[in-house]
Amino acid sequence: MKISILGAGAWGTALAITLSRHHEVALWVRDSAQAAAMQAARENQRYLRGFPLPEALRVGADIAEATRGSELNIVATPLSGLRETLRLLRHHAAATPVVWVCKGLEAGTQRMPHQIVAEELGGEARCGVLTGPSFADEVARGLPTAVTLASSDAAFAQSAAQALHSTRLRVYANHDVVGAEIGGAVKNVMAIAAGISDGMGFGLNARAALITRGLAEITRLGLALGGKRETFMGLAGVGDLILTCTGDLSRNRRVGLALARDLPLERILRELGHAAEGVGSAREVDALADRLGIDMPITHAVKGILYDGIAADRAVEQLLGRDPKLESL
Repeated sequence: MKISILGAGAWGTALAITLSRHHEVALWVRDSAQAAAMQAARENQRYLRGFPLPEALRVGADIAEATRGSELNIVATPLSGLRETLRLLRHHAAATPVVWVCKGLEAGTQRMPHQIVAEELGGEARCGVLTGPSFADEVARGLPTAVTLASSDAAFAQSAAQALHSTRLRVYANHDVVGAEIGGAVKNVMAIAAGISDGMGFGLNARAALITRGLAEITRLGLALGGKRETFMGLAGVGDLILTCTGDLSRNRRVGLALARDLPLERILRELGHAAEGVGSAREVDALADRLGIDMPITHAVKGILYDGIAADRAVEQLLGRDPKLESL
């Protein structure tokens, strides 16, 4: 299959490397200087250092060339670049099926990625989200990974999952787009909380409690939006949540660890050098939960630390000081 990957961050590059083993892949790089550097070094030294690009992988900054003849376009930009990239696709490859891998809610609108896709490409577009527990570094190394491809078009979900599936990148079809996207958006917020907890030395018991109650928050919001409970028990829910809250490669957890040291957010993000989707998602998820009347105390605490000047230790005190109640979703 001819596949175009749009976006050459760590995840887009990792997908390009692994999919090139079985498909004809083109990797579109927004920045022409970055594209030239990758072509010269045959490596993405900015975002995924140490992983040579396969000889067959085409890299370039011309989106028309990258998508010419493509049978599947995979948008691998951060969520902030999704709408703009879809508008480019509308002019160059409007009829080609689209899969996106970004996670979060759009700033200011709280729209989920599939809603943005519908607005930009129309409700008839064959499309879906690829999500689940997956660090780019491990995918690029060819380590075993299992993810979910969710689409409201059952036939497309199945065919796209089969096309992308391999022994080292196992892709499971799913029909619950809302559940898959909410799981992906909110788990990043929970990973920031987990990093704060770990950074403050609260221990493994506290982390386990946070993950469990975080899953309850994800499920409450997801069900209210029409997601299916079983999705939150699968790869796109608890699987992604556990990985992001515990893995040392998690950018969002690293943000939380730095917040626990009282470092300013601007410095944290500058030194991180990559997008940490949970930072923007915290504000949007909190706003959406407030609008829907959904109780999400961990999310609200993270949003307060990031945007309202609340000290991490004070936010933790507020969480621990909540009245006990019946354990439930």
